[in-house]
Amino acid sequence: MSSEEINAASLGELARAEAACTRCPLYRNATQVVPGEGKVRSSLMLVGEQPGDKEDIAGKPFVGPAGQLLDEILEDAQIPRSAVFVTNAVKHFKFEPRGKRRLHRRPNVGEIERCKWWLEQERRLVAPKTFIAMGATAIRSLTGRSQPVSSLRGKTLELSDGTPLLATIHPSYLLRIRDPDDRARERLGLQQDLARGWEMARHLPQT
Repeated sequence: MSSEEINAASLGELARAEAACTRCPLYRNATQVVPGEGKVRSSLMLVGEQPGDKEDIAGKPFVGPAGQLLDEILEDAQIPRSAVFVTNAVKHFKFEPRGKRRLHRRPNVGEIERCKWWLEQERRLVAPKTFIAMGATAIRSLTGRSQPVSSLRGKTLELSDGTPLLATIHPSYLLRIRDPDDRARERLGLQQDLARGWEMARHLPQT
């Protein structure tokens, strides 16, 4: 059965289907697929770029350094991680071997588009009331357009079905900022963006 014919009835069934995905070449080198994580009917869906090294090994999203930072910021924003659905636009780790290390490589448009089918399946099952796109890859997957975070941040966008979308930075961006003041400012901005999306989701009726 091709992925186009799969109509999973549960997140568990969807994860098993994703594990057999060959829609793009990324599955060949990745350890395993990394499906989204959370409960059905989560009101808020956080969408990142792709799994990293730690996620590829664990088979779970946002468990590496960026994920640990995201957990801290969610806690600061008083958002229970168990209440949101976290996933990525691309489900397999794209990397470049460098000695014993595996260096992250950004997914290209073709890979994002091929994997969008799985994100849409997650969206169908979870039915979130609000999306937060963390980073340009997530924005490209959800909107179908390549747009910088800076041009969308602070705005409330609407997807084709009317679901609100907020855009913000990916937590991994914070790990690359060397200046402590700049890092603190950007961290607070991400916290505020997450809190805004959470409040929006909590006050919207469930579809």
